[in-house]
Amino acid sequence: MMKNNGNMEVNADTLDQSVQRLFSNLESRMSPENMKRIVAAYQLAKEAHKGQKRKSGEPYIIHPIAVARIVAEEFELGANPIMAAFLHDVVEDTPYTLDDIRERFGDDVAFLVGVVTKQKKAEYDQSQQIDNYRQILASVRFDVRAILIKLADRLHNMRTLESMRPDKQMKIAGETDYFYAPLANRLGMYHVKTELENLSFRFRCPREYYLLEGLIEKEKIANEDRINTFLRKMEAFLTENHIQARTEIRYRMSYNIWRKMNSMECDFQHVDGKHYVRIIYEAADVQEEKKISLQIYSVLTDHFKEKPGSVSNYINAPKENGYQSFHLKLLCENGSWEEIHISSERMVRNSRLGCAAERTESNLKAWLDKFKSVLQDVAYNNEMDYMDGVTSSFYNDDIMVFTTEGKGIILPKGATALDFAYEVDGQAGDQAMYARINGKLSSVKTELHRGDCVEIGTDVQSKPDKEWLDCVKTYKAKRYLRQFFHDQPVLKYIRCTCCHPLPGDEVIGFKDENGKITLHTRNCAAAIRQASRQGDSIVAVSFEADNRFLYPVRIQIRGVDRYHILSDVVECITDKLRLSIDCLHTETIDRIVECYVDFKVHSRNELDNVITLIGSIEGVDEAYGINIG
Repeated sequence: MMKNNGNMEVNADTLDQSVQRLFSNLESRMSPENMKRIVAAYQLAKEAHKGQKRKSGEPYIIHPIAVARIVAEEFELGANPIMAAFLHDVVEDTPYTLDDIRERFGDDVAFLVGVVTKQKKAEYDQSQQIDNYRQILASVRFDVRAILIKLADRLHNMRTLESMRPDKQMKIAGETDYFYAPLANRLGMYHVKTELENLSFRFRCPREYYLLEGLIEKEKIANEDRINTFLRKMEAFLTENHIQARTEIRYRMSYNIWRKMNSMECDFQHVDGKHYVRIIYEAADVQEEKKISLQIYSVLTDHFKEKPGSVSNYINAPKENGYQSFHLKLLCENGSWEEIHISSERMVRNSRLGCAAERTESNLKAWLDKFKSVLQDVAYNNEMDYMDGVTSSFYNDDIMVFTTEGKGIILPKGATALDFAYEVDGQAGDQAMYARINGKLSSVKTELHRGDCVEIGTDVQSKPDKEWLDCVKTYKAKRYLRQFFHDQPVLKYIRCTCCHPLPGDEVIGFKDENGKITLHTRNCAAAIRQASRQGDSIVAVSFEADNRFLYPVRIQIRGVDRYHILSDVVECITDKLRLSIDCLHTETIDRIVECYVDFKVHSRNELDNVITLIGSIEGVDEAYGINIG
């Protein structure tokens, strides 16, 4: 919604012709009764917005007309969403109320208008923007059409953003890139997602945008003859094999290329996949789609060399947003790999319309259930965590990996075996010890790739490590980990990082102005210095052992080498005291062995017991402990 009291006038006849063209297009698929209601909704919007102007100076009614056209023609929605598109700013910007709309057009239209109307509050939970996001997402539990109207609204605002001030452009473009483009991606509306991203890039970074636009145009001209020759050859081979299909070349937008340049850390000339070739065919049903796709694949690979490992079969394994196609790369005559997408007309239409395509009750319900489960996974207490969780769950590509039973699990690109574990079973994630990826023993922090077969090894004694939070991608995994660490007991004190006191050490505490107490050992140089300067902050502290807490330590050992000396050291720690070793390093020079062992203890007394036991081992000359964290 962008309005102003500008002076630019738009010819009324031109405006009426624009609306009449929309109405004429709708008459072929709307009943006479629905057409009357749609026209009435437009007339109310025109009356309500009378005298209002956009920032460009144009009559404000141009915006509702454009949003209704997007909803009707680009998204192919029905009568009520079209009416709500005409009326979407009436309640927010004019004296008319939702009750007025309900009385004239019914509950459904009023509901859709209500969802896209920004709620005005005296005080927002965090910001008006985030409250608006949550309001939109909350509507999913009832209907997806309201979100589509909001996307149409945002799409037209972005297409006409040039008239806004630079600061407003940045605000609106930032919202678009952060929330609306990821939302379109999750809705499966690839064309909307890419257009929103590109428009956002244009207004956020105009210098880089126009530089890339120029480079893309030069690339198109330079490649035109070569690619057309390649297309004609493909078409000839398909025709020879009685396959009816059309081909087209599609260049990716500047934002997509800019993102690739940054992720690959290269310049424009060295970015892969600046364009792709699409082969499109007609098919009667899904089975015929698979058959024709494989026929096309077979014919092409009979005549062109296929890049090993380049096939991605999204027909049998669609992306999370429903995208389907058959991808591969073929070697062109100039030695470059051409990216090929083999798609049916249905797949192309679905890529454009996403969740708005094939709106049968069953497939829309399945989609909504999945969408709601994603929102439920990210419903965390902190508002920014919630929004970051939403956008990270909605954005970018995804991969499908498999359990050992063959069940497909969809994860975001870059997900790890831990993400897999938490997706399958939260308890399996918390107790994860290792992963087997395609049969190979691997760390649970290993990044997964499309098609991996994953098995998670667990142990009831195992617990998550703090660094796991830094290597998981899904919000579900982050939620489980945050909950786990939130439930863990917390030390009442802060241990000084220079002396790392253990329970049972002689300690002294220093209380700061916030009441927090930091513990030092009594022989710590920092404690001595602080006691001489801030003696009034000293407090008496009793630091007792608690079996819920473990503390990292290191024992350094020196002795005369002999057979089995190292296994005797390990036995003292693991078998006699049942402590786990984190690290063991050993080196023998001239028959003198030096080693250190890192492990965790509950107290100073436990560490002293280990030192005593190791000191009594035959050949050990000295053993002493160090607090390391």
